[in-house]
Amino acid sequence: MDDSNTIVETNKDTIKVLRFNKPRKKNAIDGNMYGRVAKILNEAAMDDSVSMVVVTGTADFYSSGNDVSNSWSESEDVHIKLLKDFIEAFIKFPKLLIAIVNGPAIGIAATTLALCDLVFASENAYFYTPFPKLHITAEGGSTLTFQRLIGQRKAAEMLLFNHKMSAKEALEVGFINRVYKHDELEAKSWEKINEILKLPASSILATKNLLRRVYYDDLLKTNDIEIEVLKKSLKAKSNL
Repeated sequence: MDDSNTIVETNKDTIKVLRFNKPRKKNAIDGNMYGRVAKILNEAAMDDSVSMVVVTGTADFYSSGNDVSNSWSESEDVHIKLLKDFIEAFIKFPKLLIAIVNGPAIGIAATTLALCDLVFASENAYFYTPFPKLHITAEGGSTLTFQRLIGQRKAAEMLLFNHKMSAKEALEVGFINRVYKHDELEAKSWEKINEILKLPASSILATKNLLRRVYYDDLLKTNDIEIEVLKKSLKAKSNL
């Protein structure tokens, strides 16, 4: 597949839509995709014509996470920098960031959902962060955000013990906002998004910034620390 098509960028009125589009690899994210998404988010942050960004996936997966078959063809340092910038773009995005999770979200695809303002999911979705199983460590700010969202014990289940969280459980513990039947996901999600679009944007954005003010710096610091530890875990993994 042409690399330029692995992230599909479209516009619906003032809403920018990003779609992970590599269905043959379950929308696994490679280095090019990390860079594209970060660039689009950073540009949308500065574009007055964009009110919010919606992220979703093609076919049956939201995203299976890092594409190890492709992205590590870059040097490890380059890939880690792309990963760090990708996460930072989610953290710093000042406007509404909404995910429509059309299927399983694994690894970085799951951790960055915790950086979104709203998450709508298909009943077929699940959320899985099997970092120990992969001999690596947590990323995406998840060592901070998961504890804030779902509590210390459930965060430990997810990040330490390879727990696969169903959409039903994710809703119950507060990891996501809504679960819809798979064939109703798009329509129901966009119905909610269009309701939000009618609300006063200035008030919403000001309050979003107030909400994240109390942990914004901690999130950026957490990303820095997680990335440094991830580097060490990758080095140790390569020596196995």
